Amino acid sequence: MAHENELSCDGWDNSECEGTPYCPPRCPRFTDRESTMRLVRPYQRADLDALVEMYLELDPGDRTMGLPPVTEDGLRQWLGRFTDDGWSLVAKTGDTVVGHTGVTPEDAAAPHLIVFVADEAQGRGIGSELIRQLVAYAADRGHESLTLTVEASNDAAVTVYGNIGFDIIERLTGELEMQLSLDDPVADQVRLPPAEQER
Repeated sequence: MAHENELSCDGWDNSECEGTPYCPPRCPRFTDRESTMRLVRPYQRADLDALVEMYLELDPGDRTMGLPPVTEDGLRQWLGRFTDDGWSLVAKTGDTVVGHTGVTPEDAAAPHLIVFVADEAQGRGIGSELIRQLVAYAADRGHESLTLTVEASNDAAVTVYGNIGFDIIERLTGELEMQLSLDDPVADQVRLPPAEQER
């Protein structure tokens, strides 16, 4: 198998790729808004330390609703919900984890999701790509929908989720509950090979 650095090599253009029966639910390679090649793939146990490091380096302002936890022990326990009781995807450049998304519990029809991006990689479209990847994998795994909770005042996040197709289903004190049905056309659109995706 090719090394991850080769999978996210500079200069690789997947825009004409038509996919194969062996491809994951969504092409794992993408170019961010600053033309950096990235790779999104399922979490592996070997990613844990790099994932913990990414979360420990998050700016306090990037934490939302008390998450992620600030201590390493609390963080490892919290991540276990998404790596042991759920499933996760990581965005990488080489060996560096620059983003994480996951759902829990794994067997729920409508699991709850989280998505976080490393401080130095924010504003490049990595979070949006992680969500599209998550939708593709969730549909492929047979989930019925995805749910999330977001601070009502986080206009940027609410807009990103809304643009992907999440609808507000409940307004709580200071928070919004949002949901995306995987019967929605977006679940099929995100699984198209790169050559068929809208640019």
